[in-house]
Amino acid sequence: MLPDPSTEGPTGAQAHCRALEALYAAAPIQQQFKSRLELPEPGVSRIHFEVDPAFFHAAGAAHGSVYFKMLDDAAFFAANGLVTDRFLLTTAFNLLFTRPMREGPAVAEGRWVSGKRRVLVADARIIDAEGEECGRGTGTFMRSHIALSGLEGYQLP
Repeated sequence: MLPDPSTEGPTGAQAHCRALEALYAAAPIQQQFKSRLELPEPGVSRIHFEVDPAFFHAAGAAHGSVYFKMLDDAAFFAANGLVTDRFLLTTAFNLLFTRPMREGPAVAEGRWVSGKRRVLVADARIIDAEGEECGRGTGTFMRSHIALSGLEGYQLP
């Protein structure tokens, strides 16, 4: 008898994506941010997050550290979605601020651009609640010696 796919859990690439989502949620830094990672497929990521006034600079908009964190994470997880055995490390990240982020919901969207062996390149952008781009960035990510399977939080279903 053939298995019923509707009753089975995720397998292969889907399982890896779910495990990366769990890894993101388990990181201690996530206690500081109201955010949720979504990996619809390898090479694509979305981070849904809230811009909190606690992270504003003196002029009343999100500090650049929020832009960097969300853009780096979105690009990183888009790239790591294609690498199933090792944790990637950010080796460089270029960021462009295009609009101040105000309080409220936003989404950081990441996508893999190139590379699959040792170094991967991915882009990301932040879209605010009004549908406007607030920032964009490009990162390079290198395979580390850290096995994903050894990281607390990376739980395959």
